[in-house]
Amino acid sequence: MKLNTLEELYIDQLKDLFNAETQLLKALPKMSTAATAPELKKAFDEHLAETEDHIDRLKTIFKELEISPQGKTCKAMTGLLAEGSETISEDADPCVKDAALIAAAQRVEHYEMAGYGCVRTYARLLGHDDAADLLQTTLDEEGSVDKRLTDLAESVINLEAVNPAQDA
Repeated sequence: MKLNTLEELYIDQLKDLFNAETQLLKALPKMSTAATAPELKKAFDEHLAETEDHIDRLKTIFKELEISPQGKTCKAMTGLLAEGSETISEDADPCVKDAALIAAAQRVEHYEMAGYGCVRTYARLLGHDDAADLLQTTLDEEGSVDKRLTDLAESVINLEAVNPAQDA
């Protein structure tokens, strides 16, 4: 696909994010099931509901643009989620697996934050102010999830993974 304008790039990147969120919607329940720490399961479950909201916001933007959100596969998310699947299937101590799940989830969050930051900026430059506000809301939520995962890792999960045999 040839991108000649910022508007075309904006739409292309929105489609990429829509596909990424759709893929994540299918992966989060698996991550929640694989997690053993109740706080981590809760974080994944709550982010699942937020991800549904992210998809709805993107649908709103696509409706305003009068275009379909379909037509692009986010290869980066495919790869990140493949790595997450490997983590899920690892034979690991539960505490260590939880730490690995957080690492995998944060890679996803950082990818999403980069994408939403870019499209939010494009939307503002292109005069799509309502879309920019919706994208900022999603960007803020992605940042909050990342912070929550960091706090959970640093205060509980990683500490338990330091000496997992002691917890058994």
